[in-house]
Amino acid sequence: MTTTTRIGRRVLARAVAVAAAGTLTLTACAEPDEGGGATANGENATGTVTLYTSEPQAKIDEIISAFNEEEPDIAVEVFRAGTGDLRARIAAEQSTGDIGADVLLAADVPTFESYKEQDLFREFTPSDADALLEVATDPDGYYVGTRIIPTVIAYNTGDVDEPPTSWTELTEPDYVERIVLPNPDISGAAAFNASAWSLHPDLGPEWIEALGANNPQVAESNGPVAQAVAEGARPIGIVVDYLVRDLAAAGSPIGVSYPEEGVPFITQPGAVFADAQDPEAAELFLDFIVSQRGQEIAVEQSYLPVRDDVGTPEGAPSLDQITLFDQDLEAIAENQDSAVTAFNEATR
Repeated sequence: MTTTTRIGRRVLARAVAVAAAGTLTLTACAEPDEGGGATANGENATGTVTLYTSEPQAKIDEIISAFNEEEPDIAVEVFRAGTGDLRARIAAEQSTGDIGADVLLAADVPTFESYKEQDLFREFTPSDADALLEVATDPDGYYVGTRIIPTVIAYNTGDVDEPPTSWTELTEPDYVERIVLPNPDISGAAAFNASAWSLHPDLGPEWIEALGANNPQVAESNGPVAQAVAEGARPIGIVVDYLVRDLAAAGSPIGVSYPEEGVPFITQPGAVFADAQDPEAAELFLDFIVSQRGQEIAVEQSYLPVRDDVGTPEGAPSLDQITLFDQDLEAIAENQDSAVTAFNEATR
């Protein structure tokens, strides 16, 4: 492919992305006037990074603002949507030209494994790789986890005196029509969880069917699930833990229970696309997210970090106090589509 053709396809892909924005949000981040990092020759790095992400808008805005304090001459433009919608957008762009993003920051490893197999990512090694937890690193070096996000049981503290302490408990008759959970067709974390639960030796497809028999409400994504629990619309929720901390800190009557069987977790990976228009700027941005400063911001945003030198959010257990599922990522990826189908059939 000639350089001219490659650029032309890139422009076409970006035009398609803008025209099809729909539910996605575009944010162009202004560049601060002072500060910033420097390249090897002493000059500030420059460029524009287009980011596709499922990260909540306010949180990604904070990250970009802090990044621009170090790299004031790199603009970051954001297309934000659920992981399922991002996958659909990327597939559409693949069919019409090059992918319109430079960086993908989304929920689940299976998506990243699939894209890695399609040679869609550049190899990337964070500058501080030795400081990162093993569960956050891709052994092949194409993507990196950016936070640890367990899925837990949330409960309304005004309605529930004795919260459930296990996943199995949620299948009991006491919880008929009292549970709300996210849609795995939209939420990458929910899709990942469906596969992780179905492969767990103490849960499996039978547990998913029993959960569905209790007629849970299926909300669009994790955000509405947490809100429904906090408002008392459904007193029990299956949701990512940081949203519970956010709402509790804001005064909502919501608490969290970490089930005794353990919890499934995602690492919200980030990767640089192989055809990134400005790979240096893209790698600088992703590197910042997993840097010490970037992970301090993650903790401030109620996330569990992917390094152990930045502490944990106020009120959150440390990772050594949480039982995490022993997750075979390859098996979860291979099983995910069928698990989501079975989960949907059971819960709707």
